[in-house]
Amino acid sequence: MKENMFCFQCQETAKGTGCTVKGVCGKMSSTSAMMDMLLFSVRGIAIVANTLRNGHRKIDEKINRFIVDALFTTITNANFDDQRIIRLIRKGMELRNELINQARQAGIPLPETDELQWQGTEEEYTAKASQVGVLRETDENLRSLKELTLYGLKGMAAYTEHAMHLGFNDESIHTFMQQALSDMTTQKLTVPELTQLVLETGKYGVSAMALLDKANTQSYGNPEITKVDIGVRSNPGILISGHDLKDLEELLEQTEGTGVDVYTHSEMLPAHYYPAFKKYSHFAGNYGNSWWRQREEFETFNGPIYFTTNCIVPPLPSASYINRMYTGNSTGYPGCKHIQENTDGYKDFSEIIAQAKKCPPPTEIETGHITGGFAHNQVVQLAPQIIEAVRSGAIRKFIVMAGCDGRMKNREYYTEFAEALPPNTVILTAGCAKYRYNKLGLGDINGIPRVLDAGQCNDSYSLALIALKLKEIFGLANVNDLPIAFNIAWYEQKAVIVLLALLSLGFKNIHIGPTLPAFVSPAILNVLAEQFNLGGITDVKQDLQRLHIA
Repeated sequence: MKENMFCFQCQETAKGTGCTVKGVCGKMSSTSAMMDMLLFSVRGIAIVANTLRNGHRKIDEKINRFIVDALFTTITNANFDDQRIIRLIRKGMELRNELINQARQAGIPLPETDELQWQGTEEEYTAKASQVGVLRETDENLRSLKELTLYGLKGMAAYTEHAMHLGFNDESIHTFMQQALSDMTTQKLTVPELTQLVLETGKYGVSAMALLDKANTQSYGNPEITKVDIGVRSNPGILISGHDLKDLEELLEQTEGTGVDVYTHSEMLPAHYYPAFKKYSHFAGNYGNSWWRQREEFETFNGPIYFTTNCIVPPLPSASYINRMYTGNSTGYPGCKHIQENTDGYKDFSEIIAQAKKCPPPTEIETGHITGGFAHNQVVQLAPQIIEAVRSGAIRKFIVMAGCDGRMKNREYYTEFAEALPPNTVILTAGCAKYRYNKLGLGDINGIPRVLDAGQCNDSYSLALIALKLKEIFGLANVNDLPIAFNIAWYEQKAVIVLLALLSLGFKNIHIGPTLPAFVSPAILNVLAEQFNLGGITDVKQDLQRLHIA
């Protein structure tokens, strides 16, 4: 039987090999096909843009913005709306043809490739998608490296787009992204050349995360140690999910004085750590847990839910909250209102606020506080305490447990691993993986919490900076000589760019789980294992010994 789709970009991919009928994430085969076509159009744009740059022609900013938005749209759990994706394909084809005309007028020859020559109609998108998807590359190892690079580019696009929303940009990131897409499409790159491209992707991933760190901290201040309320108040509320801090800022501004509280969900939790948001008295706290528990937690929240980015779980047919779901930016879901920004980049949340006023307050599902805000600036301030604790033996080892959470039962491993850690160890975390252990009450070491949450997944950059700073303080020649172990969970493509960034910075001995990526072939995995000692996880007891923790 002919496969309807093929997608293996996330950790939950069916049978650990690839989704072929419907995505485990809920993505339909029709949506998968349109995403393949969107990537086809993106490659076409990138090829012409790269050629024009090489011909010393300036590329319009709208091209950069379209590519990062389109790549972000195809990230796992971001967009399930076929019609919105089709509109993006159509726009992409128009931009591609516009660039082709520019090249012709300038007398700049273009490569002969399907991405530039195909001029089919919308009715032909589905048929064409079957020819241009993941399996178009028949060599398993070349496909593995190309997809590893592509997924890194998707994660890079997500972080770059967040920075761009705050008015921060870096042309070199766009230039690299478009060159990488072009080279993978038009050149017959070898395994060594593609391996080098993977590592270069990691290098630019560091640049993208540094750009976003600069954008966030210059806009909202450096994160600081903060206790976040996880209970509820008596006012109606709006729940904001995802990662985009600019959207949160605008929502807080527009809800001020309305009697509506704002709560964060999942990866938006670290917004509470930024000083600029603390002036809003109606910024109530964090509601719920990791993204995959939203089906039950959105029912009890009672008010509107706004998705700024990915991590949408398709609601069950019986869900009562579907008419309270809203999307923005690169996200989309059929039947949900999309909040579109105007030409000035401003979003009007008045419809969400009006609905919130008619809703009952959130139902309380837990009480208490969780503490975070341990990004690089804050940890550097704690450096004297940390150094003393390390030198005295009070802290024997740091364990980086950053990354993603997920709904599979084998994710319980990370809770069990955290619980089994000796009391003289400290967890460094960022991303939604923290929900596996940030409410365990693991205590502290001489006043230093045993779970140091740096923030969102992109704030894994903070963890790298912390490690590099500690290397400098302890006078070590190599970062891998630090008392640090890496046991990282992954789920989607933002985690891929974090991993590639760590490899580009020289970090080795990284263990990832709960399963290894299906898109990394055995031969390529061997290459990564030989060069970086990259490996998977086994069971808690054995891994504690392997990582020299037990």
